[in-house]
Amino acid sequence: MSVSEAGAEIGRVAAMLAKRAWNRVTVGLKGRMPQGLYARSLLIIVTPMVLLQAVVAFVFMERHWQTVTYRLSASVTQDIAALIDVYRLYPQDKDATTLRRIAMERQGLTLNFRTGETLPPAGPKPFFSLLDSALSREIRRQIGKPFWIDTVGNSSLVEIRIQLEPGVIVQVFARRSQAYASNSHIFLVWMVGTSLVLVGVAVAFLRNQIRPIQTLADAAESFGKGRDVEGFRPRGAREVRRASHAFLEMKRRIERQIEQRTTMLAGVSHDLRTILTRFKLELALLDDTTEADAMKKDVDEMTRMLEDYLAFARGDSGEQAAPTDMELLLAELCDEVERTGDKANVTYIGQPMVTVRPDAFKRLLHNLVANASRFADTVEITATRDNRWFTVTVDDDGPGIPPDMRDEVFRPFLRLDDARNQDQGGSGLGLAIARDVARSHGGDITLSESPLGGLRATVRVPV
Repeated sequence: MSVSEAGAEIGRVAAMLAKRAWNRVTVGLKGRMPQGLYARSLLIIVTPMVLLQAVVAFVFMERHWQTVTYRLSASVTQDIAALIDVYRLYPQDKDATTLRRIAMERQGLTLNFRTGETLPPAGPKPFFSLLDSALSREIRRQIGKPFWIDTVGNSSLVEIRIQLEPGVIVQVFARRSQAYASNSHIFLVWMVGTSLVLVGVAVAFLRNQIRPIQTLADAAESFGKGRDVEGFRPRGAREVRRASHAFLEMKRRIERQIEQRTTMLAGVSHDLRTILTRFKLELALLDDTTEADAMKKDVDEMTRMLEDYLAFARGDSGEQAAPTDMELLLAELCDEVERTGDKANVTYIGQPMVTVRPDAFKRLLHNLVANASRFADTVEITATRDNRWFTVTVDDDGPGIPPDMRDEVFRPFLRLDDARNQDQGGSGLGLAIARDVARSHGGDITLSESPLGGLRATVRVPV
């Protein structure tokens, strides 16, 4: 491999590693980012504001506060240096009474000359003290004598001691505000306070803007679960109102389509029932023969198939969702199975009340349990309710259904020759009706292999 090829290979490896690292970072950030629209919108507003405040505060501290503090410290140091020069050049003021008076009245400094003393040992420096560093730098630059300062002992005063000569120390007390920009925090307080007010206004505004979106999502979720949407009306921004109007129009179209289908099939059912009733009357007038009994069975089967067709087309759409005691409903189904001579066991875990359309959901479970009991000796029913889902599993020890046909059996009017879902004298609509009811509640039905050796039907609907 040549040098150029080796370099290209190294570049490709480096690019691949960088891409993987970036992907890990983005995945980690996505996992930590808030998922809700309200939280994300608030983050979009708050993050630039916090960054802007951080930049402004840094620039202010770096440029304004630090500069002002250094200038004030330089001014105080110049006053002290001037007093020291006067003390040296005018020895006629032996006790420095006039000098102390001038320092107090003209410069706001308390001046003392202490003889026979030395400078105290240096104390611990504060972790962050702009005043300490500024004063130290200016005293070294302007006076150039050994010194000792205390900027933390008194909150309102700064003590400075300078050794003029062996045994002579000048002690100066200055107000902290003379050497330090002590009111700079007011700017930060105003900045933070104003930002909090703006954030509060943004939170209130965002809450009013997000609430219509949440209401629309709740209405769509309720409609998807087969529940009535009461009191919903378009609100909020123009785009949200458009989405709300589109949802209401979609809801009206779906309901109108279901109503038209139900009305049409109800009419067809009425006409067919009239003909079937005429057949029954004619058969009742005939003698009891083998042919007449066979025709009566055919008429009864046609009546039952007609009821199944109508139930499948109607889908119990007119029923309203209501809290239902699922533990009691499953116990009733178990009793029905046992009355037919089969064995059934029910296990329920969780809170028993679930909001569903009671008659429709009972029909769903009845179809699954009846389908299992028809081809098996043992039926196990397990129901679980958590904070999000209500799940029912129906296990049996029957022949089961081949895996490649488990989706096909949900097709309407499909009857498998060798499968366990063939309705003996039925219409082949049992599983289709069950899945239709489950999906109208916002859930679904899946088929899989049962631990008992037969088929497992799993119903899962949101609560």
